[in-house]
Amino acid sequence: MKFIVDTQLPPRLAKHLTKQGYESIHTTYFEEGHLLADTEIVSIAIEQERIVVTKDSDFSDYFLLKGAPPKVLLIEFGNISNTDLFNLFDLYLDEVSTAFEQGSELVIFRRDEIIGY
Repeated sequence: MKFIVDTQLPPRLAKHLTKQGYESIHTTYFEEGHLLADTEIVSIAIEQERIVVTKDSDFSDYFLLKGAPPKVLLIEFGNISNTDLFNLFDLYLDEVSTAFEQGSELVIFRRDEIIGY
């Protein structure tokens, strides 16, 4: 699996996912950086076959209206420290991966549950 991590999540999350064995980039990798429009992120995700990792419900709305691609991992933790964010990914990344591998195209990742659609 390959990821593109959206602007409102820390660039360190992309690095953390890479350390876990997943090819990951953050939107700040691109020239537009934090100003990269959602439509551009969608285009990159489709072109590079990446899953959009985001807290932005606009991506799940896009998915519900138009379907995949791209695939979306919607993070619904609310405000959270980076340490807690990385710990939750460490605990549940296998479950998230399994949801995508089993055909989910939208995965909602909450503190207490993972829901695949």
